[in-house]
Amino acid sequence: MSKLKTAAVIPARYASSRFPGKALAEIMGQPMIVRVLKAAEKCKLIDEVYVATDDVRIKSRVEEAGGSAIMTSAQHQSGTDRIAEAAAEIEADLIVNIQGDEPLIKAESIARALKPFAKEAELKMSTLKRKITAEEAKNPDLVKVITDQNDYALYFSRSPVPYYRSAEPEAQNYYQHIGLYVYRKDFLLQYAGMEQTPLEKAESLEQLRALENGFQIKVLETESKLIGVDRREDIELVEAEIKARRFDS
Repeated sequence: MSKLKTAAVIPARYASSRFPGKALAEIMGQPMIVRVLKAAEKCKLIDEVYVATDDVRIKSRVEEAGGSAIMTSAQHQSGTDRIAEAAAEIEADLIVNIQGDEPLIKAESIARALKPFAKEAELKMSTLKRKITAEEAKNPDLVKVITDQNDYALYFSRSPVPYYRSAEPEAQNYYQHIGLYVYRKDFLLQYAGMEQTPLEKAESLEQLRALENGFQIKVLETESKLIGVDRREDIELVEAEIKARRFDS
């Protein structure tokens, strides 16, 4: 990895429709965006960490915590677009997209998604998955992923995939997609400029755009449980998980 300069970019907007200002929501006394920033900084494979935001309040809190922030347009429709704008200003070979509403992300998980790039010169993009139960797979808010025998994504869906026609429950394997991505910088800029694709629109999952355009996505498994913050009530779930793991508060 020493030959590949790596930058992490954390997208954070203020005007979340379901939870306005969630990037600054406090989790055990610390703004969520700062928690994500600190987790990224612990990953030894990352050279630089930036928060890409459209709001000066978020920028100020990041800088108060000793982090770096890049101001981006308020018109972006996705985190990928925001990251691409920021990445254009950053000198790096690899860009790590770390979701700003994943305060439980671990440095080890980030490193796992980065490591294949040291061996696979043609790899454009990687992400993570976590094994879940058949009951969890029914939740459309948990995106599922299926992969081939070489750990490349075949499909991402909000539906429980694969469909087990006859297997007993204990023989069924489902994987949740963890929305952390690593891109080669040149591919990220190309990807962000692609038109939306039919399956991407159907599932409302932008990673399908890469698959529909014929690009492979390497999927690495992690055991880390993540709780994305979409609503205010999710804060309590995150804090309970932090206490259960005895994380530093």
